[in-house]
Amino acid sequence: MDYTNIGNTDIKVSKICVGGMSFGQPKTMHDWTLDARQSEQVVKHALDLGINFFDTANGYSAGTGEEYLGKALKNNVPRDQVVIASKVYFNPGRLSKKAIQHEINGTLKRLGTDYLDLYLIHRFDYETPIEETMAALNELVQAGKVRALGASAMYGYQFYNLQLTARDHGWTTFSAMENHYNLLYREDERELIPICKQMGVSLMPYSPLASGRLARPTWSADTLRSKTDRVARGKYDHTFESDHKIAKRVYELSKKYNATMAQVAIAWQWAKGVSSPIIGATKAKYLDDAVGALNLNLTPADINYLEELYVPHKIVGAIDHNPPEGVVLLDEDKN
Repeated sequence: MDYTNIGNTDIKVSKICVGGMSFGQPKTMHDWTLDARQSEQVVKHALDLGINFFDTANGYSAGTGEEYLGKALKNNVPRDQVVIASKVYFNPGRLSKKAIQHEINGTLKRLGTDYLDLYLIHRFDYETPIEETMAALNELVQAGKVRALGASAMYGYQFYNLQLTARDHGWTTFSAMENHYNLLYREDERELIPICKQMGVSLMPYSPLASGRLARPTWSADTLRSKTDRVARGKYDHTFESDHKIAKRVYELSKKYNATMAQVAIAWQWAKGVSSPIIGATKAKYLDDAVGALNLNLTPADINYLEELYVPHKIVGAIDHNPPEGVVLLDEDKN
């Protein structure tokens, strides 16, 4: 396993991050999540591979995502040998000071730890002043409940303004960005990613395999997740005509290098400056596949071949307003 630091911090993480949305009581958020026993099997295998970075959120599977991850880690590894990230936003009060103070305590309790290594705001809050949010997050760092801060899925100007607000007040700035980024969705290359690189912020994208569409020759699969994941359908299926051509090129390169499609898609992420793509594995073998990408180096010609068919997409990830309270699944295809 290879490792890197989060932003300018001394927090060292594996170049693969395990996504915790796969863990939690089924049907509380998705039908396909893993129960406590299955979650621990995946976590243990990740640890055996040298992966030390795990990402979850307070809203995953009604809190059971954090619970299952916390128990699995506690049963298999000393706390100081893993890096745990969680998120706040899809909760009452969003990113208000009161909400942040309440939600961090719930997250820590469910995870069974007294601190988080990385705490991210899950979306931009259109109702809370950014000064209030950044001051509240800084207080968590000062109190020792959080080591570093991050953000997720927002517009570049929003992230920039949040960073400037923290900097101008002498508060803790963000060190990581968890954005939507893969070969089928590259809109953040216009603004957000250049801002992150300018500010020394690590990229830890979610959905690096486009919910499996970059990991198999066929667009859909005969799995429970593929059949029931309405969010994935809403994010990707509307652009099938253009995007499946890109996926086919991933398949071609996988054959050229005797690799898997997932390995090509992940190697592309590292070539683009990503620190730790988040792999939402429902099977241990998917982590073996991801780690195998460390042995693959794509050439500039390969990168160009993978990228040249891309066409602009509608924004998926960043939001234009706060969704109604209780809504967690954004971009869902309800058909």
